[in-house]
Amino acid sequence: MRHVSLDSLEAGQVLAKSIYASDGRTLLSQGVLLTPGMVNKLHRIGVTMVYIEDSRFEDIKVEEVVSEETRREAISHVSNILECVQEGKNFDTTAVSKTMTNIIEEILAQKDVMLNLDDIRTKDNYLFIHSLNVCIMSTIIGINLGYSVTKLKELALGALLHDIGKVIKNTDDPLKRYSQEGDHHAWVGFNVLRKRHELSLSSAHIALQHHEHVDGTGEPRNLKGPEIHEYAKIVAVTNFYDNLISPFAPEPTLLPYQANEYLMGLAGKKFDHNIVIQFLRSIAMYPTGSSVQLSTGEIGVVVGQHKGLPSRPLVRVFKETGSSERDKFAYDHTEVKEYDLAKETTVFIRSILKS
Repeated sequence: MRHVSLDSLEAGQVLAKSIYASDGRTLLSQGVLLTPGMVNKLHRIGVTMVYIEDSRFEDIKVEEVVSEETRREAISHVSNILECVQEGKNFDTTAVSKTMTNIIEEILAQKDVMLNLDDIRTKDNYLFIHSLNVCIMSTIIGINLGYSVTKLKELALGALLHDIGKVIKNTDDPLKRYSQEGDHHAWVGFNVLRKRHELSLSSAHIALQHHEHVDGTGEPRNLKGPEIHEYAKIVAVTNFYDNLISPFAPEPTLLPYQANEYLMGLAGKKFDHNIVIQFLRSIAMYPTGSSVQLSTGEIGVVVGQHKGLPSRPLVRVFKETGSSERDKFAYDHTEVKEYDLAKETTVFIRSILKS
């Protein structure tokens, strides 16, 4: 399979990974033959990247730290919770708590796998995908820090619900009467979660403090390093990173390697240095399936990752024979070869390509 931009997608290609709605339902299934109407629909709902089948790379499998079934369950649960909160209804965290246990168990079983944030985001599902990504990334950091299962569950639940305050849009909502600093969504989310007796108060503080910075420049209380709960320091990093790579965030979208570099520049300033280091150990700077150009001038596709070496993946390269932008990734099978950038120390990735 290959990870390609929607602009380079053509009717007749086969979808390699399913696309889901905000409630976990399948919008388009893996294996479907894409029609012009389907491609137009993907444009309308805001999809920017998809995975397609490609016989030249049929052996490429994106290793998942969390199974597709568990991801769909988590998206469905958080969708239901946020809908209840938005409508002023009570919500049950029993089901989502069980799913968090599954997420932790699956990540622990796959802790040597590099994380590829490859869910297909749409205008409809992006908040739920964002919540799940932040949850998974935060849990991985917690594991790297040696957290117990109990602490991991507190972290995972708080991370999944960190943006719960965003869905309450009516400033006259009674949930905001308890806000000490106006209607900032961090306060609103905290006041929702702190009243859930089955949730740890530490989980609720993630919602309150995930926009705080260790240098005191954050919101809503301008807290500094030791004043910020460690769970919130973790979610501050993962929330910031996922917003950097999201096509629906207010700021221009960055590619994963650009977001990594940006985040590194803020380590020890806005974000806790050790937490940034633990995060960067586990995130793929060049996601599997991405098309790249090497410093040799050759074009290829990332086919594998090295845990702990996020900038040095395995890349399969091929001869560039196409004469146009659209077919420039055609290649001669007799000249296919692979670079293990962990060993080829003088070769590096120059850029990520869109198709």
